[in-house]
Amino acid sequence: MKTIRSRFALLATAIAGLAGAQAQDPLPSWNDTAPKHAIVAFVGKVTKEGSADFVPPAERIATFDNDGTLWCEKPLPVQIFFILDRVRALAPQHPEWKDREPFASLLKGDLQGSLSGGEPALLEMLAATHAGMTTEEFEKIVKDWIATAKHPATKRLFTGMVYQPMLELLAYLRANGFKTFIVSGGGVEFMRAFAEKTYGIPPEQVVGSSGKLQFEMKDGKPALIKLPALNFNDDKEGKPIGIQTYIGRRPIAAFGNSDGDLQMLQWTGAGSGPRFALYVHHTDAVREFAYDRHDPDQKLDKGLDEAAAKGWTVVNMKDDWKNIFPAAP
Repeated sequence: MKTIRSRFALLATAIAGLAGAQAQDPLPSWNDTAPKHAIVAFVGKVTKEGSADFVPPAERIATFDNDGTLWCEKPLPVQIFFILDRVRALAPQHPEWKDREPFASLLKGDLQGSLSGGEPALLEMLAATHAGMTTEEFEKIVKDWIATAKHPATKRLFTGMVYQPMLELLAYLRANGFKTFIVSGGGVEFMRAFAEKTYGIPPEQVVGSSGKLQFEMKDGKPALIKLPALNFNDDKEGKPIGIQTYIGRRPIAAFGNSDGDLQMLQWTGAGSGPRFALYVHHTDAVREFAYDRHDPDQKLDKGLDEAAAKGWTVVNMKDDWKNIFPAAP
């Protein structure tokens, strides 16, 4: 009996030691490869008081692209699925759409036909589905949609298509005094509806593309009405402008996955003192999607070249991430 108790005690000690080791690892979904080492080294460097590289907490700004960096963007960015679903939902109120592109193709089930008009067609559908309501009404629509909308291939909720390693990274940075921001080409009102619950990033720390707003009195109460006109495009060279306009501090760390994020990483890296820039490279065709230089929509071409030239960190999803998505509930 004593021997059995001793064995149980040893087993319990081993389990406790394993649990302790896991608890001490802030990035358990990252393999023990160069990107993880680079992140931990950078955070350790800028948070070590008294060192030449110490950065005060107020200046520890980290910016993240959203689509393809924090969650899956294939086969289409999530907001496009939202737009398409809204067209279908609103179609009974717009009988003229049956004979008008890009709406007619979509309502006939021809998704590719509806998107064949490129950016102008998408912008027309966006204006038709996002404008003419208050910001509060739009927020509720997005929250109701995101609560049930699922990825067409995996059948997981879109909020289950977030990258577990990036969730861990966000938490790790915040635990070390960083303020984390989303800086994305996606619609700012769209992202603000779910960013806090999904990523722990509050609405005021989301920078995105925006439509124009108009102040009105509606039913005797003040309201902000969404208009069918672009106010600011937070993509490519727009990202550093958005950072300066809405954040007011140059980040010391920036994270992206495409050439649309290149200017944000360049702007971040050009500052004085320690800097960190990271690209998520989509290399895992089995667990996610593989694409980079020649992708027609989310190209990572110039960014890979600049990362190699400047020593930026590039995450190879296939090799550097143990897990891609959170465990299914």
